[in-house]
Amino acid sequence: MIARLRKICLALPEAEERVTWERPTFRVRDKIFCMGFPDAPACWFKAPQGSQELLIEADGARFFRPPYLGHKGWVGMKLDGRPDWQEVEAFIRRSYSLIAPKVLARQIVTD
Repeated sequence: MIARLRKICLALPEAEERVTWERPTFRVRDKIFCMGFPDAPACWFKAPQGSQELLIEADGARFFRPPYLGHKGWVGMKLDGRPDWQEVEAFIRRSYSLIAPKVLARQIVTD
């Protein structure tokens, strides 16, 4: 799971991985845009305003409000079973576009 997450995240401009709080975090210019939780398995990502509530309401078994960052609009996504990796990539790319400097965010296409 982390290998797939890593491949998605590190393909983004200037993205890097750093272990923080004993977890892999993916950053752009020192700002976290995705966190991986291999023991859960899950990932956390930033979402546009209002998206957190919609995702949790639509599929509360898969999406959740993560501690520490949930109040800032971040979303947790469970990755157990057989996740749709195209969907995971779309969420991560959108998170990146919300966190990255505009010059970098314009280099990617989000869904």
